[in-house]
This record gives sequence, structure tokens and C-alpha cells, in this order.
Amino acid sequence: MTVSIRMMIWMGIFFAVLIWSGINPKDQLTWFLETVPAMIGFVLMALTYKRFPLTTLLYGLILLHSVILMVGGHYTYVEVPLFDAIKPIFGFERNNYDKVGHLAQGFIPAILAREILIRRAVVSTPAWRNLFVVSICLAFSAFYELIEWWVALLSGEGADAFLGTQGYVWDTQSDMFYALIGAIAALILLGKLHDKQLAKISD
Repeated sequence: MTVSIRMMIWMGIFFAVLIWSGINPKDQLTWFLETVPAMIGFVLMALTYKRFPLTTLLYGLILLHSVILMVGGHYTYVEVPLFDAIKPIFGFERNNYDKVGHLAQGFIPAILAREILIRRAVVSTPAWRNLFVVSICLAFSAFYELIEWWVALLSGEGADAFLGTQGYVWDTQSDMFYALIGAIAALILLGKLHDKQLAKISD
């Protein structure tokens, strides 16, 4: 499959899910807040595609993350039907789709950070690079929690669906913990595959 065909498929899936998510979403403000990172990411990738094309692995992960955001934006993270359906099966007291989102918030940015650090030769030692990647992901997760706080202050009760705490007092801390798990898991599970794809790219 040629690169152009892969990118057409990528964009087809991206915009199909984006359009679906924007049709009668549960909460319009939540839809915008949840999907705008995906739209910003798309614009950045489009602007840098020629001078800094990413690996196929990373493009796939970014698409997956975008879909997760769009689904959460359509239903809100506290009302995704599938995760409501599995609550009694696993004995969950809350809709845990937001934890999937925060796991992805560490998993996907870890590969993005790793790719940039390697290709720009920012950190040469693997151990230090892994530390930097995990630290970047945790910093990003913490900053996102700050954004949620600022949105809550500005919009009051209208931000409840965006925050998705569902009455869990440790929601912020657990969100960052899931991002940490995601980042570490990405480095362990995808490091070798990522290296193989990076070897095919010459900056």
C-alpha cells in the first residue's frame, strides 16, 4: 500500500468519526473541548508532513487517540454506552471510559516524544531518553488536569461532563497514574517496533 493511499484512508477514518461525533453530541461544550486536541493535532501534522513525516506506527496511534477523544466528545466520558454496559460485569461503580482516555494520554504521547527525541538526537542514552519520555508524558497529563481545572472555574457546572470525576475524590491523581502506566507500557511494548520503523526514516 502506497503512502498516499494510507494517508487517504487515515484522513477518511479521521473525518468520518469526527463528523459522526459532532452530530447531536450529548453536550456541545464537552464535544468541542474533547475533540479540539485532535483537530489541532491534525493541523500540526498537515503543516509538518513534508519536512517531518512520522512513522506509520505513530500515525496509527495518533488516529486511535483521536477516535478515543471523539467518542468521548460525542457521549461525554461519563456516558459511553459500552462502558455503562460492562459496569455490572466487572463490578464497576462508575463509567471508566475516561481511564481509557488517560491511559492513551500516556501511551500515544510516549511514542511521539520518543520519536522526536531520537530523530532530533536530543538524548542519546536509552535510559535517560526513557526517563525524559515518561517525564514529558506526566507533565502533559498534569497540564491537561490544569486545563480541566481552568475550564471548571470559567464555566462552572457546565464543565461537569468534561471533568468526568463522577464523584471520585482521587480522580485527578488516578488520571495521571493511568497516563504514567500508559507511557511505560508504550516504551516496553512498542520500543523495538518503533526502532525498526525509525531506521527506515532519514531526516
